[in-house]
Amino acid sequence: MKVLVLGSGGREHALVYALKKSKRVSKVVAAPGNGGISDVCDVFSINPLDESQVLDLTLSQRVHLVVIGPEAPLVAGIADALKKAGILVYGPGKSGAMLEGSKVFAKKFMKRHNIGSASFDVCSNYDEAESALTKRTSPFVIKADGLASGKGAFVVEDLSSALKVARELLVEGKLGDAGHTVIVEDFLKGYELTAMAITDGNSYKMLPLSQDHKRVFDNDEGPNTGGMGAYAPLPQVSDDLKGRIESEIIRPTVEGLKADNINFTGTIYAGLMIHDGDPYVLEYNVRFGDPEAQVVLPICNVDWGELFLSCCRGTLDELDEITVNGSAVGVVMASGGYPEKYETGYPIEGLDGLKDKDDVIVFHSGTKKEEGKFLTKGGRVLTVVGLANDLKSAREKAYHAVSAIHFKDAHYRRDIAWQAFV
Repeated sequence: MKVLVLGSGGREHALVYALKKSKRVSKVVAAPGNGGISDVCDVFSINPLDESQVLDLTLSQRVHLVVIGPEAPLVAGIADALKKAGILVYGPGKSGAMLEGSKVFAKKFMKRHNIGSASFDVCSNYDEAESALTKRTSPFVIKADGLASGKGAFVVEDLSSALKVARELLVEGKLGDAGHTVIVEDFLKGYELTAMAITDGNSYKMLPLSQDHKRVFDNDEGPNTGGMGAYAPLPQVSDDLKGRIESEIIRPTVEGLKADNINFTGTIYAGLMIHDGDPYVLEYNVRFGDPEAQVVLPICNVDWGELFLSCCRGTLDELDEITVNGSAVGVVMASGGYPEKYETGYPIEGLDGLKDKDDVIVFHSGTKKEEGKFLTKGGRVLTVVGLANDLKSAREKAYHAVSAIHFKDAHYRRDIAWQAFV
């Protein structure tokens, strides 16, 4: 079958990589793709949010299956339009995508289905936010309801700063429509991890747990980013906790969607806080994480084409559970200044020497290819992934590869996977 991967980031490069290995897939194309993706398959310059453009491409290329990578096309209902046209789609429709598209929807869903989450208030104006904040103690957590490209969650230490954030969102419209309603919730202290599962709406398969590193600097300092690196699996997490994450978070989520008559085909991503040993959902995503996908997909013993096809056909329960082969550590190389102001267009050197290695994969995010050369094009430029039987060796391989890649003002964290070695 022919597969279209929709999106342009490192996650989509990882999806292309995984699907090209599938025995069920004859050809992979991508739209709009990036420099690295264009190096391994045909790419098409379309707007993934434009329903007619996506449909036209899918039909003209005779695509059998569309795998939607990012959240924005899912929230926009692109999956619904494709399914209506008779195209198989891996990714939820608009109703299921609300789990990520609306924090209010997600919190009410969790409350309704008894899924662990921080106590919260929904605030649609400044006065409500002020009331919700003043009854809580520091630190204060405020989240914009809608999609905000990873910039909609705020954790502040003092009440005056929290009220300032509330005013910026609800009065000044700092995040536009995304911040017209906010969630004020209790602060949960502990450590974060990512739990992802594949579902056809009835059954599900767990993927190995992973951990993202959101802060831009070492020691988890500086502003939040889209993710500066990730690793999988997590040796520090006990089998008991893994079992609880599945039974208390993932299974009730799948069952809750079914109970609410939401037909959900795709990836359930639960961003978790382990607070006093108990798992709580911080946020849902309705797609693979980025950079988590870059470390999870390569270590799963599965034919990804077969898996996605089974989800679309509702036959996931016929497949074996997903097993894991080794460990992976992914280090994001970013443009200097990211996530604030940064410059692009710089040549990237050192990639050719890593091209044919079995234990290193370089996934492109913000790159373009001009006259045979890769140039930087975004904040997060590359995810450099090391693979090995154990986490320590995978980490060493990743950082050795990073040291071989050069572009002007390149920035990366030097402590990815640190929590596994504490």
